[in-house]
Amino acid sequence: MAFTIRQLQFFVAVAEQGTVSGAAQNLSISQSAVTEAIKDLERDLGVELFERHPRGLNITHKGHQFLRHATKILADVSDARRTFSDDKERATGRLQLGVTSLVAGYVLSDLLARYRRAFPSIDVSAIEDNGDYLEHLLVGGELDVAVMVISNLRDRMALQAEILEVSPYRLWLPLGHHLASADIIGINDIVSEPLIMLTVDEIEENTGKLLVALGARPHVAFRTRSVEAVRSLVATGAGVALLPDLVYRPWSLEGDRIESRDISGSLPVVQVGMVWRRGSSLPQAARDFIGVAQSQRQTRQRP
Repeated sequence: MAFTIRQLQFFVAVAEQGTVSGAAQNLSISQSAVTEAIKDLERDLGVELFERHPRGLNITHKGHQFLRHATKILADVSDARRTFSDDKERATGRLQLGVTSLVAGYVLSDLLARYRRAFPSIDVSAIEDNGDYLEHLLVGGELDVAVMVISNLRDRMALQAEILEVSPYRLWLPLGHHLASADIIGINDIVSEPLIMLTVDEIEENTGKLLVALGARPHVAFRTRSVEAVRSLVATGAGVALLPDLVYRPWSLEGDRIESRDISGSLPVVQVGMVWRRGSSLPQAARDFIGVAQSQRQTRQRP
């Protein structure tokens, strides 16, 4: 028995939502259909893709490895369907992209790979910098499109944005941490915990404001611009982290497990999206890039 595209879609949805119920709601199908599809996929592959627990599912190490393949397969299928809409092989031109640090490896890499497959003759150049500078370049016409955190987009009069992904904040914990087994975790529960702070894309500013607004003074044990460093520090018990789910992975580079838990209360979300200058006449290459990004978002949303 070979796995199906439908099974891959269900698997990716469960991996993103963290629960069968959440995936079923997102796909507008029954929970039993999702459960059976995942079981059939695990039987076909001969591995466990998820660890089951009362609060939902945790993706396993092998499941995490398969997730990248599944996402790429679904993107390739979508590209194959788009191939016949028009002649992209002969499309030429130049695309000037901007990206912020946080999303460079978590959103842009797959999106850019898909765009290159669809439009191989386009000359793509990309620059990574902070959001303020990318906004400056967009307004000045030096960039066509930027993929960035848009939650704090400053110049909304001059710039147009479209959301690609919405990511809630969650708590990262080392395996065996006493809070990992708690039914409900509140901000007060983590006030006394040493906090590992990520300092890119306004994450430090946002996290600090969040804790202060909720009446908690953060006890920062370590500041770093590296997400991998945050993973390693949390996994080895140096502290906990409060970060958008966008950058969560269940394993550090050393192979240590990292738990992720919801925090009770009203927490902000991080919005990642595309940004371009409002009212500008975008080159065809930029319009095609926006179209590929929109198509990828729609592929992840439908069954």
